[in-house]
Amino acid sequence: MKLIIQIPCYNEAETLEIALNDLPRELTGIDEIEYLIINDGSHDETVEVARNWGVHHIVSFSQNKGLAKGFMAGLDGCLRNGADIIVNTDADNQYCADDIPVLIQPILEGKADMVIGARPIDQTKHFSFIKKKLQHFGSWVVRKASNTDIPDAPSGFRAFSREAAMRINVVNDYTYTLETIVQAGREKIAVASVPVRTNAELRPSRLFNSIMGYVKKSMLTILRAYVMYKPLKCFAYLACIPIIVSLGYIVRFLLYYMAGAGGGHVQSLILGCTLLIMGFLTIMIGIVADVISANRKILEDTQYHVRRTEYERIYREKADKETGQEGE
Repeated sequence: MKLIIQIPCYNEAETLEIALNDLPRELTGIDEIEYLIINDGSHDETVEVARNWGVHHIVSFSQNKGLAKGFMAGLDGCLRNGADIIVNTDADNQYCADDIPVLIQPILEGKADMVIGARPIDQTKHFSFIKKKLQHFGSWVVRKASNTDIPDAPSGFRAFSREAAMRINVVNDYTYTLETIVQAGREKIAVASVPVRTNAELRPSRLFNSIMGYVKKSMLTILRAYVMYKPLKCFAYLACIPIIVSLGYIVRFLLYYMAGAGGGHVQSLILGCTLLIMGFLTIMIGIVADVISANRKILEDTQYHVRRTEYERIYREKADKETGQEGE
């Protein structure tokens, strides 16, 4: 059983070594532990710090591509190097590395394929009152959108089995945390949550510049993910607004018409019919989007099998190469 711990990095030279020093060297149930960093276009000495420390694998971008793309590149690097379990943590040492055994335990026991560490948000001192409430609200929205019971959706401290990692797809450029939960819930990937601890803040978060910016991007990410996986339901809800309003105008016209005064209220009939057509078109868009969503599932299944075949081939080639070197 091989565990690879990945750390997305963007100009993390000052804190990376602190985070690396806290990572476990051996764990019960794990035969081999390796470390991987994703250098997301850093301009400082992040890569040098990682190499000097002894990180096994480094995935580098020539320019900053964002947390979501870095996360996906890390998963790909871990799978190519034969990871059975992947743990994602932060370079600022936000999460307590001593909780990694707790994080991977549901996967080792076969109870989950994706495990998310739930931080003690209300007890975290460097979180403002507004941020705490927004974290809770955002997690509630994600739970409703994904049909899961994850208490801390924005947490980046999480573990994936090999199977789950091969099925994960992130299409937004902002963050992977919210979309992966919605996807896991809709694709019936077994998701679990475990309580974890956090360390003192070493630097401010770089994911957002303001609370409102964070809320806006998070809501757009959740909405986009929900539309992707439940388009017909989403557009049906949207269609209800013009349809209900249109019925009100049409009924209004009919009441005047039966009272013999319909001639002066034709505008209500025209407006009601227009809104009714808008609602009908919205439902038709939802049907088309639902068909596209079904095709997306087929493509994701195809991608999963391609990934599985490719990673197994790469792993066999490495194993054969190592066997050949030992024979020599």
